[in-house]
Amino acid sequence: MKKLLLGNAAVARGAYEAGVSVVASYPGTPSTEITEEIVKFEEIYAEWAPNEKVAAEVAIGASIGGARAMSCMKHVGLNVMADPVFTVSYIGANGGLVFCVADDPGMHSSQNEQDSRHYAKASKIAMLEPADSSECKEFTKLAYEMSEKYDTPMFIRLSTRVSHSQSLVELCERENVELKPYEKNIAKNVMMPANAIKRHVVVEERIKALTELAETSELNRVEENGSKIGVITAGIAYMYAKEALGDKADFLKLGMVYPLPEKKIIDFAKKYDKVYVIEELDPVIEQHCKALGVKVIGKEVFTLLGEYTPNMIKKAVLGEAAPEVAKANEPIPVRPPVMCAGCPHRGTFYVLKKLGLVVSGDIGCYTLGAAAPLQSVDTTICMGASVSAALGMAKARGPEFNKKLVSVIGDSTFMHSGITGLVDIVYNKGNNTVIILDNSITGMTGHQNNPTTGYTIRGEETKQVNLIALCKAVGIEHVVVADPFDVKNFEKVVKEEVEREEPSVIIAQRPCALLKTVKYTGHCKITDKCKNCKLCMKLGCPAISIKDGKPFIDETQCNGCGLCTNVCPFGAIEKEEN
Repeated sequence: MKKLLLGNAAVARGAYEAGVSVVASYPGTPSTEITEEIVKFEEIYAEWAPNEKVAAEVAIGASIGGARAMSCMKHVGLNVMADPVFTVSYIGANGGLVFCVADDPGMHSSQNEQDSRHYAKASKIAMLEPADSSECKEFTKLAYEMSEKYDTPMFIRLSTRVSHSQSLVELCERENVELKPYEKNIAKNVMMPANAIKRHVVVEERIKALTELAETSELNRVEENGSKIGVITAGIAYMYAKEALGDKADFLKLGMVYPLPEKKIIDFAKKYDKVYVIEELDPVIEQHCKALGVKVIGKEVFTLLGEYTPNMIKKAVLGEAAPEVAKANEPIPVRPPVMCAGCPHRGTFYVLKKLGLVVSGDIGCYTLGAAAPLQSVDTTICMGASVSAALGMAKARGPEFNKKLVSVIGDSTFMHSGITGLVDIVYNKGNNTVIILDNSITGMTGHQNNPTTGYTIRGEETKQVNLIALCKAVGIEHVVVADPFDVKNFEKVVKEEVEREEPSVIIAQRPCALLKTVKYTGHCKITDKCKNCKLCMKLGCPAISIKDGKPFIDETQCNGCGLCTNVCPFGAIEKEEN
C-alpha cells in the first residue's frame, strides 16, 4: 500500500519498519515531527529528553544494550549532542544507531544556516541524504543495515523542504529484530585514551570500507539523458535541478554524502563539457570534486545563502531567465512574525521595555520580544545562553549593571540548558535576575511536553519538576512567582528583584494561550473613555490596530485575554462576553 507522507513521517515509518525499539529526541524545527510520528507506534519506546545531548546518550545506551535506536534533532541541536556523537563514532554500534539531523536552509526557524555534512566528516560517521519521502523511508531502513554491518552510527541528513514536503511512500511490514547480545567489552565501549587510540584505527579502516561502498552502491546513481552538461547533486537540490533542467542535463545523484565516492565522480565528470555541482549551503561536494582534480562549476554561480529554486538553477546553468511574475500595483504589507493574541510573554516584555532594562534573551517564541513595538530583547545566542551571557555582561560592566539587566528564558529551555548557567551565577557570586517564562509547554516547536509539565511525550502523568525547589536547591534564595498579566504587580516584582545584592529568579507564570486547557472567553472593546494615548499599541497585540486615527480592537482576532485592560490608564478598555 502507498501513502502520502511528510518526509519526517516517512523517516518515522522507516524506523518502525526497521524494527527500531528506542527513540530519544528534543524537539527542534524542522525535525520535530519525526519523533511525534514515532509515538504513534506502540512498539517503540519514545521520549522527549531534556536536551539533545541527553537524547543522544539515551540512544547510544540503547544501541550498546543491543536495540536499534534513533535520536532526532535540528542542525543546532547537533551542536549540543556533538560530544557523545564524536565519541560513539569510535565505539561503534551494537544495535543499529541512527542520528537524524534536519538542516534549515533559509533559516525558517533557526539562528544560523550551518551545514551538518561537516559533522559527518569531522566525526567520521557516514551520512545519507534523501531527496523525497520515499527515500526518507528507504534510506532510514538502509541506515540500520549499514550501521550493524559496518559497526558504526549513521547520520541521515534532512532539510526543511524534505522534512515538510509530501510524496508517496510504499508501506511495508515491521521487521522483527531481536536484541543483539550484550557482552562486556571494555576495549570497545570504554573510551579512555589507551582504548580510544586503538579504536581510531578501526574508524579509519571503516571509512575506507564505506568509501569503497560509495563507489558501487545504488545510493549514488547516474541518470543519463545524452546531454553534454553533467550535474552532481544531492538531497532537495537534486529535486530542484531535475525540475529546472529535465533532460537537458545528466545527473550523478548522491544519496551518500559522506564518505563521497572518488572514481565514480571522476568517471562521471570525464563525459561532459561542463559539470555543475548543485548543493545548498556549503560547497562540501564541490570541494571534494576539486580535491580530486575534477573541474566543476559551483558556488561561483550558485549562492552560499539560503534555499535554491528551480528558476535560480535554470538561469545559472542554461542562461534562461525566470518567467516574469505578475506584480501588484499597490505595495503589499509585510507580515512579520508576532506573538499570538493572548501570549503570556507579552506582559513580561511590556514591563521590561517600560523599565528600560537590558534583556539577555534566549531561543523560543519569546525571542519575538525583540520585534517592534516591544523591542525589549537585546541579545539571543543559543539555548540557555541568556543566563550565562548575562553573568558575563555583569562581570564585564560591574555589579551596578545588574540593576539594569535581566535574563529571560522559557521553562523548556531552562530545563534544556539554563540550569547550569544559574549554577554558574550562584557559584561565581553573581547577583543576576533571571526571569523564567513558564508558559507550561514547549511552545515554539508546537506544544511538546517537557519535564516541567508533568506529562511524557505520550501524555502519561509523570513527576513534574518543581522550578521553585530546583532554583532554591542550586542556591537561589529569592524565588518569586508572578503573573505577567498583572502588570502593576509584575512591574513591582521586577523592580524589587533587580535591586537585590544577590541573585534572584522570577517565574513569570501564565500558560500559552493556544493550549487546549486555556479557555479565554469573549473579547475586549475600546470605549468612549479612550483618550487616544495609544499606550495599548505598545503591547504589539495583533488584535489592536489604528483605525480612523484611534486604537481599535478587532474582535475576530481578540481572544479576551484581558492584558490590554490592565494597561489602559483610563479604564477605556472593557471586556465583553460573546
